[in-house]
Amino acid sequence: MSLPLLVTKVPENMSVHRATLRQLKIFDTVARNMSFARAAEELHLTPPALSIQIKQLAEVFGQPLFEQIGKRISLTSAGIVAWAACRDILNRLEQLAQELGALQGLERGTLKLATLATAKYFIARLLGDFCAQHPGVDTSLFLGNRETLLERLARNQDDLYILGQPPEHANVVAESFADNPLVLVARPDHPLVGKSNIDPSSLRNVPFIQREPGSGTRLAAENFFAYHDIVLKVRMEMASNEAVKQVVAGGLGVAVLSVSTLRAELARGELAIIDMRGFPLKRKWYLVYPTGKQLAPATRAFMDYLFSTASTQLLDWPQPQKQ
Repeated sequence: MSLPLLVTKVPENMSVHRATLRQLKIFDTVARNMSFARAAEELHLTPPALSIQIKQLAEVFGQPLFEQIGKRISLTSAGIVAWAACRDILNRLEQLAQELGALQGLERGTLKLATLATAKYFIARLLGDFCAQHPGVDTSLFLGNRETLLERLARNQDDLYILGQPPEHANVVAESFADNPLVLVARPDHPLVGKSNIDPSSLRNVPFIQREPGSGTRLAAENFFAYHDIVLKVRMEMASNEAVKQVVAGGLGVAVLSVSTLRAELARGELAIIDMRGFPLKRKWYLVYPTGKQLAPATRAFMDYLFSTASTQLLDWPQPQKQ
């Protein structure tokens, strides 16, 4: 694809005031992704249509916005300045939408929620109940891993983020709304199932199934076993809780998982909790948003609903089987 990186001649009648909001949104998406292809996919545009808009915007500004070295693109000096102004404009429009929504009342608001995939087992139900109570609120839900959510948080792409561990050294507000215990699980016929108060050292030669690097669950498990000076015998790394559960249910090892992901498998007897000393690992679910972010009425209403409801719905969880 030919990229609109250069401007050879600027029409005399062009000025920055001729830039359209659509062009600014497209430019912002390309700048965030640093990829024309990913931006086109996100915006549901064809790459040629997106390229035309960026070329026209570059002509309006009178300078190239991107430069290409090899297969990688980057912002030019003019592009950096233009993107900062673009973000100011789009952020102000978002703030205006929130202010107008506040004047119209909660039932005309919007809510953009991004959550760890681990939380999908309960957050979808809670969000559904909230939407039933407020049918006029336009809601969207993004599911991703911790790394993806932190990237979206840094770009302020959503109203609220649900994380199992708030980012360190970030300018954010983090409020816990429910417990998120992590437990050690295995197939019900595993030799460790049914024993009581097992020492963590018992896992030294047991095949272990763990999540991918960057996972909050993996980080918590690694910290626990490192504290006990235990090197795990890692058999597999899996990129999702569903994959981990299937492998463990197949008898290929044990794993540490959030209780919120296990209710169905525990109820059906496909998995069982191991009673190991130090478990469950005590963690929390957090609502996170950038410090200073103006929260719309719909966002505040969902926060109030979550704080009053989630802790009671997530309180009960199965205990380890004992002989």
